[in-house]
Amino acid sequence: MNGGTSRTVGDERGSDVAGARPVRDEDAFDVAAMAGWLAANATPAGTEVDLSVVPQVKQFSGGVSNLTYLLRYPDGDLILRRPPKGSHHKGTHDMGREHRIQTQLGRFLPYVPRTIALCEDPTVIGTPFYVMQRLVGEIPRRELPRGVILDRERTAALCRNVIDLLVDLHAVDLATTGLEDLGKGDGYVRRQVEGWSERYRKARTRNVGSFERVMEWLAAHQPADRAHALVHNDFRFDNIVLDPGDPTRPVGLLDWELTTVGDPLMDLANCLGYWVQADDGRLMRAFRRQPTHLPGMMTREEVVAYYCARTGTTVTHSEWAWYQVFGLFRVAVIAQQVYQRYLAKQTTNKQFRFFGIAVVLLELRCRRIISAARRMPHAVAHAQVGSLS
Repeated sequence: MNGGTSRTVGDERGSDVAGARPVRDEDAFDVAAMAGWLAANATPAGTEVDLSVVPQVKQFSGGVSNLTYLLRYPDGDLILRRPPKGSHHKGTHDMGREHRIQTQLGRFLPYVPRTIALCEDPTVIGTPFYVMQRLVGEIPRRELPRGVILDRERTAALCRNVIDLLVDLHAVDLATTGLEDLGKGDGYVRRQVEGWSERYRKARTRNVGSFERVMEWLAAHQPADRAHALVHNDFRFDNIVLDPGDPTRPVGLLDWELTTVGDPLMDLANCLGYWVQADDGRLMRAFRRQPTHLPGMMTREEVVAYYCARTGTTVTHSEWAWYQVFGLFRVAVIAQQVYQRYLAKQTTNKQFRFFGIAVVLLELRCRRIISAARRMPHAVAHAQVGSLS
C-alpha cells in the first residue's frame, strides 16, 4: 500500500451510482488530506483498492443524519461516513461507536458492510470519519430503483425479505458479538421515552406543536421491558441494498449509527413510523420516503402480524398502540431536529424546508391513535386511525 497521493481519479469509470451527486458546499472537506490519511491507515481489507490516488468524491443525497460519501478510485469504490457540522445531541454521530458495531457484528450478520478505517482525529477533515466497503446493489428510496419493475407477487417477496432481515438481526446471539455493553440494563423503554422527549423539547421551534400530550401519554402508558436484542433503530428501505440480480433479495443493511441493545418491538415500531401506505391521507403520502405504497407491500398491521408470527412474539392491541405512537413520535423528533438545523442555516438542503409540516402532521396522527386507543381499548387501536387529508 502506497502512502502517497500523487494522482486524482477522474470520471473514467463513470458516475452512475444512484443517489451520488456533487458534494454540497457546506458538506465539503479536504479530500487530499483524507486520501493521504486513508492510504497510511487502512486495514489490509482496504488494499483491494489502490489508495495511492486522490479519489473523486460524490455525496449521497439520501439520509438526514450522518453524511455519506462515495469515494471513486480507479479500481473500486469505497464509502465514507462523517457527522454533519453544527451542534449535536450528546451521544449522537459517534463514528467510533458506529465503526465498532459494524466491525464486530459483521462477523455474525452477512449484511453488514466491511469496515476499512476509522479516523477519530477531527483535524484531518474537520470531523471524525470512517471508511467502509461499498456494497454493490440498488437502494430503494422514495421509489424503486430506476429500471427495477416488480409485479405484486415480487413486491410482496421483497417486503417479506426485508422484514425477515429485521427478524434475523433480532435473532443474533448478543453474547457472541461482544456488544453486550451497548445495553444499559432494565429501563430501556423509560430511557427512550425520556431521551426522545428531551430531544424534542430542545429542538422545538415556534411553528410546530408542543407534543406535550403525546409525551405525557407515552410516559404514563409504557409497556413492561421485554427481552432485549440488538436493535438497528433506523431500519428502513433506504438503508437496505438489494441484490443487482434479484431486487427482491437484500444483500446489505446500512447506517448503524443508532444501533443499541433494547426492545425489539420498539425497533419494529421505529421502522413502521416511516411506513406510508397507499391508503394514507394525501399529505402523509407527500412525505413518503420509501416504496411502501406499492401493490403487494404489507400494510402496517400485516407487518406486525408477520413479524410476531416469525418471532413468536405476543403483543396486545393496547400495547401496540403505544409502540406505534412512540415510533411516529420518534420520527417527528428526528424531523424536527433536522428542521431546526435548516432554520439555523446549518444546512441548505432544500428537502428539509417542509419538515416542520411533517412534524405537525405526525403530532395529529399520534393524537388520533391515542384517542382511538382510549375509546376502544380492546379494539385493534392501530387500525382505527383515520387518514389525514
